[in-house]
Amino acid sequence: MLHAAKIKTGRFTSPHLIDRWDCITIDEKVIDESKFHKAEEVVRQRDLSANVKASEFELLTATAFELFAEEKVEIGVIEVGVGGREDATNIIKHPLVTVITKIGKDHQSILGDTIEEIASHKAGIMKHGVPCVVDATSPASVFKVLETTAQEIRAGPLIRVPAEVDKESSSLKALLENSNLERHQQINIQLAYSAARLAVQQTAPAASLHGLLAGVQNASWPGRLQNLDIAILTGRKEPVILDGAHNAQAAEVLGLFINNRIRVKTRPVTWVIAVSLGKELREVLSFLFRPGDNVVAVKFEPVDGMPWVSPANPESILEEARSLGVSGLLRDAGRSVRDALHLATEIAAGDPVVVGGSLYLVSDVLRLLKLSKTPNNHAINP
Repeated sequence: MLHAAKIKTGRFTSPHLIDRWDCITIDEKVIDESKFHKAEEVVRQRDLSANVKASEFELLTATAFELFAEEKVEIGVIEVGVGGREDATNIIKHPLVTVITKIGKDHQSILGDTIEEIASHKAGIMKHGVPCVVDATSPASVFKVLETTAQEIRAGPLIRVPAEVDKESSSLKALLENSNLERHQQINIQLAYSAARLAVQQTAPAASLHGLLAGVQNASWPGRLQNLDIAILTGRKEPVILDGAHNAQAAEVLGLFINNRIRVKTRPVTWVIAVSLGKELREVLSFLFRPGDNVVAVKFEPVDGMPWVSPANPESILEEARSLGVSGLLRDAGRSVRDALHLATEIAAGDPVVVGGSLYLVSDVLRLLKLSKTPNNHAINP
């Protein structure tokens, strides 16, 4: 949206999708690899000389900020890594606006076991006098935590979405009502629009808000309900659905989408699933699997720059599938995502295939496709 409004914008998200530097973009373009490494080295040397002993994520965050300064961005869009209050990104003391999306259970070992404890961590990004845009569909107990924190620190107004946005922008409301987007996608767009509008009003009041709406029409996000052609990898003619669905909240959304739009009564869904070690398997998988489905479980590859991340054992996923009453074919693809996609293609025989359960699995699939399109790489195994 900000780019469409002709505002020079930097974006930092995590985790990366294919390459470690693709989590940093300037005006919707991934930062050049050489620029990334140069900035990263500056940050690492600074860390060594000051004996900070920063974590890998702290170094990555600092590298993003170094590049934003170097590129002279007007507005930076920064996604929290985990939680909020104690996250490396929360070093920013005077943001233009903060945003808290719908809160679900994730990273409980760090953030706590209850939704209220997690909300407390999320509320840590609020700042004195700074407006905070929040998802109005979160539970009432979450709002109580957010409102208490806002009062304690004297934050700016809590702007509830979608309610306030509906009043602010009839054009946005009409655009979304005529779209084919899922409800959660519409709310996320409204959150982004409301935040962008507040940021633009403070930094570039002359900018056209119509540009923000133009950005809505062209928005896309890899690995989120993405229709993906994997013919070059497996020969499958039909697209697959690729979605991170890395926690129970995201899995619920994916499950609803599949049940409402993809499932056909007499045809099962074939799932390619990987899950990070430590996730609550049953909470995630119960939203996805149905009795007649097929499941191909796999481990994702080691994650560049994140040695602490490990995949769950595929057999654990298959055991959970059995306990959930899945009666279709269950296959263990080991650590080969390519083999998992081939198995799913053979099993499905044209029926729906969904790949998900982990953003790291999404990364592996997109990386395989990228490599397969490189000259002299032959992707389809005999």
